Amino acid sequence: MSRRLLCTLAVPTGTALAAAAAGMQIFCQADETPGGEKASMKEAKTTNTKWWLSQRQKHSTKNSKVCDLTGWWKNDLGSKMLVDKVDNHGNFSGEYHTAVSSTQKPIEPSPLIGSQHLDEDGLCTFGFTVNWKFSDSTAVFVGQCFGEDSGEEVLQTSWMLREKVDSQHNDWKATRVGRNIFKRMA
Repeated sequence: MSRRLLCTLAVPTGTALAAAAAGMQIFCQADETPGGEKASMKEAKTTNTKWWLSQRQKHSTKNSKVCDLTGWWKNDLGSKMLVDKVDNHGNFSGEYHTAVSSTQKPIEPSPLIGSQHLDEDGLCTFGFTVNWKFSDSTAVFVGQCFGEDSGEEVLQTSWMLREKVDSQHNDWKATRVGRNIFKRMA
């Protein structure tokens, strides 16, 4: 009696490992072999689960430290933010010191408030809102914390900024989107 599992992915073969690492599911089914019988679906699921857990453990050992957003961060445009203590529910506050602005008013530090997942694998996601003190706009950032091979912590973020406009006719120009990379300040 011989059994084997036939696993397929919903992605091209060359990207199978990357797809699995990105969280895509791998579907396995039993396959009949000459002179054999069908492997049980339970065996297929067990094999898939064991593979997934082994991949997760490899990744977790690389990022064994939980991401701590507390402290000063600087982005690729020179803006800085201070995240005060993150509480045990993942909530935090702080202030944002932007280096760029489209307004003619003097730039002022602005309050931020946010929340993060407290994932043990160190790859937490987070989000925060900045209420700009010097302009009639609000920005929302979402991102994820990564530890680089050099040991440096990096925050990959995307943001959306909404600026107040005088009428619905000008709504088209009221929202901007972008990306920033933050690194911890020493």
